[in-house]
Amino acid sequence: MMSASPPSYIGRFAPSPSGPLHAGSLVAAMASYLDARAHQGQWLLRIEDIDEARTVSGAAQDIEAALNTFGMRWDGPVLVQSQRKQHYRNACDRLGAHVYACGCSRKEIADSRLGVAADGAAIYPGTCRNGLAPGKIARALRVRVPDQGQDGEEIGFKDRWLGWQSQHLASEAGDFVLKRADGFWAYQLAVVVDDAEQGVTHIVRGADLLASTERQIYLQRLLGYPTPSYLHVPLVKHTDGEKLSKQNGAQALDLSRPLDELHRAAKFLGLEMTTATEVAAFWELATSAWQRRLAQLPT
Repeated sequence: MMSASPPSYIGRFAPSPSGPLHAGSLVAAMASYLDARAHQGQWLLRIEDIDEARTVSGAAQDIEAALNTFGMRWDGPVLVQSQRKQHYRNACDRLGAHVYACGCSRKEIADSRLGVAADGAAIYPGTCRNGLAPGKIARALRVRVPDQGQDGEEIGFKDRWLGWQSQHLASEAGDFVLKRADGFWAYQLAVVVDDAEQGVTHIVRGADLLASTERQIYLQRLLGYPTPSYLHVPLVKHTDGEKLSKQNGAQALDLSRPLDELHRAAKFLGLEMTTATEVAAFWELATSAWQRRLAQLPT
């Protein structure tokens, strides 16, 4: 008997449980959910609580309840990052000589940085690349990126929403952290391992994570993982232009009026559709509208 072939589309929504869902996170959830529906694929839910210091008690359960209220059903069990530390340790071990210990403090990095990356992180100058200085102790683990001019230094990919994107890792990112000074595994490593082990083929997320993509592709290549397809949707912002987030006071969604919230998110994504009177009907209309919206994007 032949085994069933793997799904051709596996997507995911991966919120951090640092508070309730807000308008920005609903937009990201909706885009990923609609893309999975449009491709008749699977949609997974992952709780990205690897930064346990920012985790709010009960927030993960609240997120799941909110998604259910909005009629968004995920496939399979929920994956929780804080339960997967050994997986990240194993992946880090596999990177071997590409990884080195860093003893620099935040102040030392800020004082010696080569610049600021697109996501706001300091571009590390490689101070500890050749070993820790006398008297220094290991604080974090970093991965080496290719030096300027070396093969593999420039990473590029085609974003399904934004078109071609590329980054020179040496000058625009630098050697980046895999394990933080506080002992937590870094987002860049955790997300790459989780996407690969869950078989994720398509990643749809907010544009705030666009600048992380090339580093994640670099790790995928080092670890022998396939690179998924990427699509980054625009960010919902405050009136002052700052990204809407839990850290800057984004208001929780009104779960007593789910259709109103859904229609606002759909409008933000540019989905042209008639007003639905029930949640199930909304998703039918929105899936077709998403397919039309994708057809309008530049190829």
